Amino acid sequence: MARNLALLIAAGTAAWLPPAVAQGPPALAQTQPGLWELTGVPGSRAPIRQCIANVMVLARFEHRSNNCTARMLKNDGSHESVEYNCPGAGFGHSDIDVLTPRSLKISTQGISYGMPFSYVLQARRVGDCPKSPVVTHH
Repeated sequence: MARNLALLIAAGTAAWLPPAVAQGPPALAQTQPGLWELTGVPGSRAPIRQCIANVMVLARFEHRSNNCTARMLKNDGSHESVEYNCPGAGFGHSDIDVLTPRSLKISTQGISYGMPFSYVLQARRVGDCPKSPVVTHH
């Protein structure tokens, strides 16, 4: 069943759910890829901006560059709870509140490479990702 098992692929183009619901879970389906400003990122005093190709990766922000499996625990349209496991890297649990389609609150905790983590992110979509410069050869 789609809500019981999902596969995340590290490259930020993760396949979150089987094809029948590949458009994404209802809560995060309200959002869209783009340039997101994140506050509360561990080790960063100032907000950081990151191009997010697949907003579902925000559910596992601590392990965003790992291959993970995930399971949806709750989804009521504006709130989502996800637990995930990343073999060799750790595991986590995230609660995502969609405040608006451009604003998220993400509470996450778990174990990353043997160390515990727990923090709250505020994520705000601030625009489209910058286009790569065109390289021309003469």
